[in-house]
Amino acid sequence: MCVNGALPLAISPCPRDLLPHSVLGGWSYVMFNDQQSQHCVSCHLSAQLWLLGLSHTAVCNRHGFLRFLVSQVQAHSWRDYVLVIVWLLSHLDLGYSNSSECGYCRSISNGQSDRKRWSYYAVSSSLEPAFYQKLVDRFWRRSGTLLYRPNQKNSCCPHYTLRLDSAQYKPTKDQRQALNRFNRHILGDSYARDAARLYPRSREQVRKRNNEFDLVSRVHESEAKYLKGPPPAPSHEFTVTLEPDNYTEEKYEIFANYQKAVHREPPSKISRGGFKRFLCDSPIKRGVIVGADGTERKLGSYHQCYRIDGKLVAVGVLDLLPDAVSAVYFMYHDSIHFLNPGKLGAMREIALAREAGYQWWYPGYYVHTCAKMRYKIDYRPQYVLDPETLQWDPLDKEMLALYDKHRYVSLSKERERQQKMMNNDGAVDLDNGDQANNNIKEEEEEDALKAFYRKLQGQLKALEGQDEEEEDFLFTSDMPGIPSLAEMEEVDMGGLLLRSDQHDRFIQASELVIWDSEEISHHGRLKSRIAELVAAIGPDLMGEICIDFSKRANRLS
Repeated sequence: MCVNGALPLAISPCPRDLLPHSVLGGWSYVMFNDQQSQHCVSCHLSAQLWLLGLSHTAVCNRHGFLRFLVSQVQAHSWRDYVLVIVWLLSHLDLGYSNSSECGYCRSISNGQSDRKRWSYYAVSSSLEPAFYQKLVDRFWRRSGTLLYRPNQKNSCCPHYTLRLDSAQYKPTKDQRQALNRFNRHILGDSYARDAARLYPRSREQVRKRNNEFDLVSRVHESEAKYLKGPPPAPSHEFTVTLEPDNYTEEKYEIFANYQKAVHREPPSKISRGGFKRFLCDSPIKRGVIVGADGTERKLGSYHQCYRIDGKLVAVGVLDLLPDAVSAVYFMYHDSIHFLNPGKLGAMREIALAREAGYQWWYPGYYVHTCAKMRYKIDYRPQYVLDPETLQWDPLDKEMLALYDKHRYVSLSKERERQQKMMNNDGAVDLDNGDQANNNIKEEEEEDALKAFYRKLQGQLKALEGQDEEEEDFLFTSDMPGIPSLAEMEEVDMGGLLLRSDQHDRFIQASELVIWDSEEISHHGRLKSRIAELVAAIGPDLMGEICIDFSKRANRLS
């Protein structure tokens, strides 16, 4: 996997040997070797930035940062050594940062609101399917090449990862009816009559069909390549194909129609570029895996294209992983809205997971407070990932009751509380025990006091003419499921692979000039930023990535 460590940096002219460099979170570390004096000259620029304690939140104003940079170069006569030109090409803050808007509650962060959506962000140019599946099982998701892991504890709308065992899936009556109605629409009454006459079912087949709902058989029932004949001819020709996630104008037209008709987005917010970045040209590599039974399964990102009478009417964007069909996005033309395409797409994806042997279907994040997300839990049985232990728990009535009561939920934490109270006071019911509720209430009151204190600090800073900035250090964020700062200090990251334009080989992090002199507790510095990334993905996966600091890619692979 290749992960973006930086935004582009250019050094010109540069008579010296440029060592690995990075612009992390919007500002630069520049290191190069002075061949004459045999010591690091321009590290002074970085050192000045470090000593001033500047983080990317403090220099997010591009023009202000450039003015500061020029003043430092002039003040210290560094212009004789190097002219530094920094291109800040993206509004995106990589690393741990807060989104200015929540797409679920539409709350704008303005310094006075407790609404927030903190996540850890990275960018990848190349992902092995098996590696990405490991990330998904640690709360990561992707949007195009952007990877992100939300902090459920520090979010107005906590995101939870769900998955469904396709072999255990039992469609509800409403879901079965939607699929049957769709099949009847495609086939037509005339086809049904002629097929019953030409290809009559046995009594046993009729009984089995009436008593059992075979999902795989039903999703293919109206598909052109599975029909018997000719004759009879169906009312419509229905085809489904798995195609590479390449851009086509045909797909874009479906996307534009869907965003406008279903999500009510204005034309100014719908673009071909946005469609390409979001839903095309995934960094996940395509390939094939052979299962234990000898069957082949596709891997990588695909567009599952639905066509009626040759016209594209819906597209499901899928990441096919070794043991999962991960749903990225589903879009359809509003002309087929009456056919319940959302239900059809979900059942089709679950059937793919079952039929091809992927087993699991991942419907994407679940946000309990968002009414539009509730449809996801209609597909059962599902499991939800525990933010603390990264273990899967059944998404049953017990879990849903907890989500109704609390903004942040970890079943393992709830069980710990229950066990403590049982040890002290006897048996207590997890959902209804008064002591359990009192214990949780006390913790929530403590969290509220902490939030009030942070808000008060922000107001005091505002009175002093300072901008309120929340701490953007991952190790003080209380993000669940990641190692602590103390635990990361015990992790040897020196063997982590890096790539830059100045080397024709991968180098190790330990070869960086600053590596032995920095501590990961020094927030904002290069070693600290790398430690945040390693913590966010998990130290056990460190050997499967490299960090690319080159101008040509600037990504994490």
